[in-house]
Amino acid sequence: MKKDKLMSVHVKGTAVSIISGKNGDYISLTDMIRAKDGEFFISDWLRNRNTVEFLGVWESIFNPSFNYGEFAIIRSQAGLNSYKISVKEWVEKTNAVGIKSTPGRYGGTYAHPDIAFEFASWISVEFKLFLIKEFQRLKEDENRRLSLAWNLNRTLAKLNYRIHTDAIKDHLIPAALTPEQISMTYASEADVLNVALFGQTAKQWRDANPSMEGNMRDYAAIEQLLVLANIEGMNAEFIRMGVPQSDRLVRLNQIAIRQLQSLTARDTAKMLDEKKRTENA
Repeated sequence: MKKDKLMSVHVKGTAVSIISGKNGDYISLTDMIRAKDGEFFISDWLRNRNTVEFLGVWESIFNPSFNYGEFAIIRSQAGLNSYKISVKEWVEKTNAVGIKSTPGRYGGTYAHPDIAFEFASWISVEFKLFLIKEFQRLKEDENRRLSLAWNLNRTLAKLNYRIHTDAIKDHLIPAALTPEQISMTYASEADVLNVALFGQTAKQWRDANPSMEGNMRDYAAIEQLLVLANIEGMNAEFIRMGVPQSDRLVRLNQIAIRQLQSLTARDTAKMLDEKKRTENA
């Protein structure tokens, strides 16, 4: 469940709170009253006939659950000296959604921006214009941050997908060993694993990469390291069973190919799903 976010703008020296949540943005009318010279209450604004007409039109456009029967009664009484209604009563009677009273630490009366801007006219025309300007600036900043984050995530997803698929295609899946490789005798069992998984011995890798520090295992993908751990244990069992080195090499190479194909197939499918979701976003 999305939690409401509290923000604020400063309008002519007055801090005005804004609650942003799943139902959109709501601007604090309670905060705006502080900018009004003299005693002024939201109920005074709400009893005005023009206000009631405006709220009724807004609710009829944006609120399919608006209670027109109760609204008609309120409209007939609006403007009379005896007429008075609170925000709570307005909401309860008409099922209005454009204005609401919020309890708690940041409680008060909040309204949809359309209604809040209309209310701001009662403060002053200047206050209304500055409020609109500050609210637009806030939303532009918010949209810019969202756009940057979205574009960054999209770019990273594309780069990760390309890097991942290229690595699988060019480097990760070992080729089946040639007859010459199978017939060779390697100096250590470590090179048996290296040839089975990487297709070359440690010396062959060093000769091909003289400027790189460490060994080929330092540059292995996480999938390769996982398979390496698996075939190390299998090679030890094959040795105990007395399997000749050339036979062990063939088996380990086949196992490495099969396991890496299985691991990368799942990762590639996941990447493709993420790519499709990103492109359709």
